[in-house]
Amino acid sequence: MEVIKYKSTRGGQKSVSASQAILKGLADDGGLFMPEKFPKFDFKFKELMWKGYKEVAYEVMKLLLCDYTEEELKDCIDKAYDDKFDTKEIAPLVKADGVYFLELFHGDTIAFKDMALSILPHLLTTAAKKNGIKNKIVILTATSGDTGKAAMSGFCDVEGTGIIVFYPKDGVSHVQRLQMVTQKGDNTDVVAIHGNFDDAQSGVKKIFADKDFAKKLDENGIQLSSANSINIGRLVPQIAYYVYAYLKLLDNGDIEDGEKINVCVPTGNFGNILAAYIAKQMGLPVNKLICASNENKVLFDFFENGVYDRNRKFILTSSPSMDILISSNLERLIYLSCGSDGEYVKKLMKELATDGKYTVTPAMKDFMKDFVGGYADEGQNFAGIKSLYDSTGYIIDTHTGVAFSVYQHYKDVTKDMTSTVIASTASPYKFADSVLEAILGKKQKMGDFEVIDKLHEIGAPDIPRAILEIKDAPVRHTRECDSADMQKEVEDILFNNRR
Repeated sequence: MEVIKYKSTRGGQKSVSASQAILKGLADDGGLFMPEKFPKFDFKFKELMWKGYKEVAYEVMKLLLCDYTEEELKDCIDKAYDDKFDTKEIAPLVKADGVYFLELFHGDTIAFKDMALSILPHLLTTAAKKNGIKNKIVILTATSGDTGKAAMSGFCDVEGTGIIVFYPKDGVSHVQRLQMVTQKGDNTDVVAIHGNFDDAQSGVKKIFADKDFAKKLDENGIQLSSANSINIGRLVPQIAYYVYAYLKLLDNGDIEDGEKINVCVPTGNFGNILAAYIAKQMGLPVNKLICASNENKVLFDFFENGVYDRNRKFILTSSPSMDILISSNLERLIYLSCGSDGEYVKKLMKELATDGKYTVTPAMKDFMKDFVGGYADEGQNFAGIKSLYDSTGYIIDTHTGVAFSVYQHYKDVTKDMTSTVIASTASPYKFADSVLEAILGKKQKMGDFEVIDKLHEIGAPDIPRAILEIKDAPVRHTRECDSADMQKEVEDILFNNRR
């Protein structure tokens, strides 16, 4: 089997192994790690049709995580995809209104981040042993609502690790906030910042780039790593569920072997849809990748005109995990589109940092023609959720609602009837207030948990354990700070041990 190495999107990092890339999270030059080439799937789809999720995940991930032994990788997969998921399928595929919803929310935190963040702690601790790391590994991450809880759940009390999560104080749903501030674990810390997700993400990147701070941490036996989708250890596991969805379509007789499908993904930081693109490069028969945005439609505009411009009003919506103007993982696609020219990527990222925008060449834009951008405003999102419920009884969350609305518009305009998988990224219970408002036509005057009960009453499945657990859980995390003071908070947590 070919050994795949990783290098930085900005060209200044020598090639490293998969485990080293996972440990570092971010390359020394501030770039993101990418495989030097994409291996091709070494299996026939019909051979895996009846396999379970764990077996499929292994066959996909072994091709990219080459320095993990079979025993190590299977152990990581076994520990990740266990009874913390409420279905043995792990990622069920549900057909409703002629489209296939890939339910990625059956894990501990009822959002798609569980699919990768359940395995990342095991990949990371295995990587530390493989590379003789003695330092304590502290995960530093920014979240728009879901990554934080999923990461804390994954790393909770994992020996030799700690985790610090920053989230926008007024930019997450009530359930998302409760899930984070009630998180147990002696090694978990959560900080609300006065700002938006982009402020949190930029602050985290700045801390990672501070060489003096890294030296101070090392002197104290600590090194930082990331649980954001900038970590390649987040991206690789996500590839597996698109392959699994294809196998389910094949097994159910919905498609023929080799038949192409479309994939539609509600998109914020661009990691989830990028995983589908990588799956295509590795041999998955994918036609179009439909990139669905909410009113923060920076990606839609980019795919339309080739200009990435974050200089615009930041809008808080009912799909907060997509309220992002700096889509970090897009850098990986930019890197591929310019022929893996790290210096050119560095130039564009500098323009983004200084001017808030950059423009790609016509050749780069043409390279990205597999992607189709679309967006849905709040009215369209709510209308899509209601129409799906009225016609089928199936209830989706507000992020999946954006994707469904965008897909419906895409289908109406293009008349493309290709079988389409929509990534259903969160349980409707996570955004129950907005989902209920969409279905019933007006905001309900009731408490958060009354809304959850009402959603169950009108047809949503059993209320997940993740919701029941936070109902009466005590608040354990009350830290908050200005975005400019994030590094001070990290120092206070790590060196003064103050909660």
